[in-house]
Amino acid sequence: MINTKYILVLFLSFLVISCSEKEKHSFPTEKRFWDIKDYEAASLELNYGYEVDEKLPSFDDPETSIIVKKLVDHENYKIVLNDNELGIKHRNGIAEKFFVRWKEMTNIYQAMDLQDNYLYGKEQLAVYEFGLGLQLRYFKLGNDVILENSDDPNSVNYHVNSNIQNLIGNFINYLDNINEEKAYSDEGKIMISNAIDTYFTDLVKLYPNADYRAMIRKIDLMKAKSESQDIKNSLTKLKQLIDSKNTQE
Repeated sequence: MINTKYILVLFLSFLVISCSEKEKHSFPTEKRFWDIKDYEAASLELNYGYEVDEKLPSFDDPETSIIVKKLVDHENYKIVLNDNELGIKHRNGIAEKFFVRWKEMTNIYQAMDLQDNYLYGKEQLAVYEFGLGLQLRYFKLGNDVILENSDDPNSVNYHVNSNIQNLIGNFINYLDNINEEKAYSDEGKIMISNAIDTYFTDLVKLYPNADYRAMIRKIDLMKAKSESQDIKNSLTKLKQLIDSKNTQE
């Protein structure tokens, strides 16, 4: 007969191993909103805490999808950056810290398989979308700080406009994803299309008088290159929106 104590030892050992595996990667998924410290810890863990052949959290994994959803939840930065009760300088400082963390996040989901397809295309694009939404607020807050600290708003127009063009340049960089659309699933291509419809539209509406000539050139190039009808349609609508704003000037 198997010794009862021996069975108990085996059972306890199994529990210890199970708990250790479960707690191997720790994320504050119970929190309603993640703050800067949460993002710093999560980015560090996701970038360097996983083995090369270890599966990262993904939308399709019921056990880890909550981690990705928390990571790319726009409410995490909106809850602070949209709070008008807080000072502009304070919010701008928080936005800058989020921006730094976001740039670290863009390195997490870059792995590709042997057929040059992204292993985590949806997760990667969701991270990029997080950055698009964040930057709309980050650059505006930065310009608001510049204008607030200036005796003569006209004297800082160059710096304000330069920041806006840098923001537009960052959005143009997002369109480079279309160069690799074959590496994304059909769901990924729809995500790219939806991001153009949402965040690029918000950009043009926020800065209707900005210089979009470089973006127009990029739109034309990507529209000619893309094989996705969804992406082509979104690029067409974006160009029409920009042209409509220019016509109103």
